[in-house]
Amino acid sequence: MRPVAYLFERFPSFGQTFCYREVAELVRQGAELSLFSIRRPVGEPPQDWDEAIVSRVVYLPEEKALVAEIDRAAKAGELPEAAVRGLKAWGRQSDFLRLYQAVFVGLRLREAGSRRVHAHFAGMAARTAYWVREFFGIDYSFTAHANDIFAPRDFVVSLAKLFESATAVVTVSDFSAEQLRRQFPGAAGKIHRVYNGIQLERFRPATLAAEVPVIVSVGRLIEKKGFADLVSACALLKERGCHFRCEIVGEGPLHDALAAQIEHVALGDCMQLVGPRGEREIVESLARAAVFVLPCVVEADGGMDNLPTVIMEAMAAGLPVISTPVAGVPEMVQPGVTGELVPPHDPPALAEAMQTMISGVALARRLGDAGRRAAAEKFAIEVNVRSLTAILNDS
Repeated sequence: MRPVAYLFERFPSFGQTFCYREVAELVRQGAELSLFSIRRPVGEPPQDWDEAIVSRVVYLPEEKALVAEIDRAAKAGELPEAAVRGLKAWGRQSDFLRLYQAVFVGLRLREAGSRRVHAHFAGMAARTAYWVREFFGIDYSFTAHANDIFAPRDFVVSLAKLFESATAVVTVSDFSAEQLRRQFPGAAGKIHRVYNGIQLERFRPATLAAEVPVIVSVGRLIEKKGFADLVSACALLKERGCHFRCEIVGEGPLHDALAAQIEHVALGDCMQLVGPRGEREIVESLARAAVFVLPCVVEADGGMDNLPTVIMEAMAAGLPVISTPVAGVPEMVQPGVTGELVPPHDPPALAEAMQTMISGVALARRLGDAGRRAAAEKFAIEVNVRSLTAILNDS
């Protein structure tokens, strides 16, 4: 693989373990990689990050120090003329820091002789990469994920501009790839689907043998995860006399609302918001579970999950998965094969599917075993990273 600089808004991040895994596998496969992060991770739970990888990350300065450094370089005549003109013309318009960040990154790439930037998410990092190209003539590509394409915010450097000027665009599901090709037909030929990858060996197969079945869900406590529907479905299970425990792993702005809902429907004895957990703890939670549930929904502004990595992790743990047919989820969960899909915002259907799984261990084991095989076939990190490498080399 030719040398490439990876650019993130925040790296490494607990909420984006798929990014870390991709970088770690690229390094393992011998890629010549430099890493830049616009922001530092703050207040995240401990992770088993490899210090040899984390130590590579160049963190960009905060605004005051960044602007001072670039202004000094401009006065010293160290910037390309395109950057000088661009900074002057843009002034302090919205998103002006992307230009300064691009100069910071571009100067270092120019010094190192790097000719390619790859950004994750079609947001802050991709817009910075756009200006790196404008100022330094260094090609860029990016991986588009979920809300950055399904519910993008308005910027002068729009999603359309990013797709037009990038040399390649990677996205993580067939669903999103097809939607983006329809939305940006002029860029259709450079849009590629590469699934997120997982290390199957990190996940211990669930025994499905707990005396009280455990329903596990993992994700940010935000609307698109559908956790309010999960609470309602668990209330229906309890009304039916089912014995279970439900754990939701994660943190987010809906914590208090979900906690109040759990209390209102009297689930405090069998349902818990356990807070954020590191990858090792999540692996343990999955190994103890009977079923994994993530009832994804589409938000009012179009925001939705694309290909939730936690689902493939649950499959790797040999768990049956219950979710909804939103975005790329059906590319992972096949009804009657690896789990079940129920309509979004349908707690009765969700409760019925959960009851079927926790009351039928043989069925759950058959679906879970099939899910683990599917995870190995479709989501092996080493295979998917090789596909990504080919795209970055050829574009």
